[in-house]
Order: sequence, then C-alpha cells, then structure tokens
Amino acid sequence: MDRGTVGSANRGRLQVEVRTEGRSEVVTPVGELDHHTADLLREPLESAVEQGRARLVVDCSRLDFCDSTGLNVLLGARLKAEEAGGGVHLAGMQPVVARVFEITGAATVFTVHDSLNDALSD
Repeated sequence: MDRGTVGSANRGRLQVEVRTEGRSEVVTPVGELDHHTADLLREPLESAVEQGRARLVVDCSRLDFCDSTGLNVLLGARLKAEEAGGGVHLAGMQPVVARVFEITGAATVFTVHDSLNDALSD
C-alpha cells in the first residue's frame, strides 16, 4: 500500500493533510470547516481529481465542525469526482458533523464509512 505524504496546509482553525493510499486520495481536515476555511479543503480535492485521482476519501474523524459552506465543498467535490469516474467517501464522522449531514439529507448522496480503514478497504 502506497503511503506517500503529498502535503498539508493550515489556515488558523483548519489544517488539511493529504496523502495517497493505494487507489485513494486521503484528505484529512482537522478543526473547523466553514466559510473562512473552505478553500483550504476545496483546493486539494479539486487538485486530486484534476490529476486523475478521483477516488477521494475524506477522513472526518478529526473534523470538529462543518457548516453549509463546508458541506457545499464536499458536494462539489463529489460531482467532479463522479464525472471523472470516482466518488467521495466520508469516513469516521464525529456526531456533531454527522448531524449536519443528517439534517440536510446530504448523508444519502455520499458513501459514508464508520472508519478510515473501512473506506480504504471498500
């Protein structure tokens, strides 16, 4: 399994770590995903798809907060990944973040996994 680190970025309340693992691009947002930090997540997701890595796994286990802007980033990434023959898999959502997806109905349009390991073995 390829575990090469691709990079990370940090903008105050959100840090985003990116790595390639097998056939998946694993993107791990750490902190708060909102209007002020959304581009920090959007950029690596779009870049992965542009580079032909359309199976995106977003490890949400360290995401403390997600507002509608963050949700829209993930929905946009989902559309681009699906157009490229891939998809977005969400893994390990904390209850407060999962609730946002539940309330909005967005959980039904993503493949949601209990853990990162589950998402990577799918």
